[in-house]
Amino acid sequence: MDTPSLPPASDRKPRVFYGWWLVALSGFIMMLAHVPLFHAMGVWAVTLEREFGWSRTQLGLALTFTRIEGGLMGPVEGYLTDRLGTRRMVLMGLFFLAAGFLLLSQVDGLWMFYTAYVVMAVGQGFGGWLPLMTMLNHWFVRRRASAIGWANVGSRLGALFLVPAIAWAIDPDYERLGWRLTALLLAVFTLVVAVPLTRLIRDRPQDYDLRPDGGPIQPRAEASNPQRPAASQHISPASSPDLTAAQALRTPAFWLISFGHGFTSMVLLAIMAHLGLLMEDAGFSVQTTAWLVSVYTAVSMVFQLVGGYVGDRMPKRIALFIFSSLQAAGVVVLTFSTSTPMLLLFAVLFGIGFGGRNPLTVAIRGDYFGQTSFGRILGLSTVPMNILMLVAPPFAGWMRDVQGDYILAFWVLAACSFLGGLCFLFARNPRPAPASPVP
Repeated sequence: MDTPSLPPASDRKPRVFYGWWLVALSGFIMMLAHVPLFHAMGVWAVTLEREFGWSRTQLGLALTFTRIEGGLMGPVEGYLTDRLGTRRMVLMGLFFLAAGFLLLSQVDGLWMFYTAYVVMAVGQGFGGWLPLMTMLNHWFVRRRASAIGWANVGSRLGALFLVPAIAWAIDPDYERLGWRLTALLLAVFTLVVAVPLTRLIRDRPQDYDLRPDGGPIQPRAEASNPQRPAASQHISPASSPDLTAAQALRTPAFWLISFGHGFTSMVLLAIMAHLGLLMEDAGFSVQTTAWLVSVYTAVSMVFQLVGGYVGDRMPKRIALFIFSSLQAAGVVVLTFSTSTPMLLLFAVLFGIGFGGRNPLTVAIRGDYFGQTSFGRILGLSTVPMNILMLVAPPFAGWMRDVQGDYILAFWVLAACSFLGGLCFLFARNPRPAPASPVP
């Protein structure tokens, strides 16, 4: 199922660098892989609580099991991405995702619900963020943060409409599609689009005589002699020697970025699992929760681009600290929110922080560790990240069951978000400074 090769370099003058088409494609695939599984978890949780009477801790454990899968499979996913390429990984992932949606539509007990979420998490891991970010890291160097930011905008744009649509379809107060039929329709749609989408994926620009960032097309003779420098070619910061996975593991930056990413993502996973339940405790409807998710998603879309722009023009570790701190401030506001204006303030601050830091967490790894072993390095870094993330949803649910509210739980998670920002701040580039430009 190989995609036909592109025309010879000398025969084509592309108006749009193909990497930007891959940015749009990545956004759509991540929307399909991430939004129903993670961003819509709050509305699924309300419906399933009504249906089965499960506790908040039990519902929060579903996302914990997805993080256990991520921690165990992350290194495997990174290794396979470097070996098999993004196209094959995404195809396998979408098939797993469709199977998970199908299982979700047949759930009749707690363990079947957990199984469905784990299968969907395997699909999301194989066909979502990790392989797609690896692909974009290959296609962009100078504009890496901006490209990743635009890809995430595509994903958030889908969430902006898909979460309210899922909430409308499965709202337990109305007889519409229902959660079972909605899950089945997601399974069918994912299965139908899997092959056409993956036919468009191309793993590396060098395979098609192109260069990252849409630089000059590489002549065939030059491609066959990689040791010969191109005329007027400048050595970019990424031209410093790429680190292997073993070398990356021995750097403080690897661990600081991994733990920083984990600490700042803990609160995100807890919000996804418990926001709908928190809103229900406060007397708000499922649809109101969905619109609140849409607000912070819309804000995060804008700040994906702002974060990418800022990250291409200032030290990413400083930008990450700023955005992580804003995210923490938004969570603190949530714990005091008793009215719609306060909830909107939470959504704006949280969207700024979450959106701004999101592209930078990937781009900083590309800057620090290079391209050659990026998939392996990214996969290995998900282990400490997922260990931190897996405790957040059940911790918040357990605190709510014990104390009767979420206040202390989210204060702790806000502190973790700020701590993650400090980890990013102290992560310095382990690679040597780039050489002077070649005349």
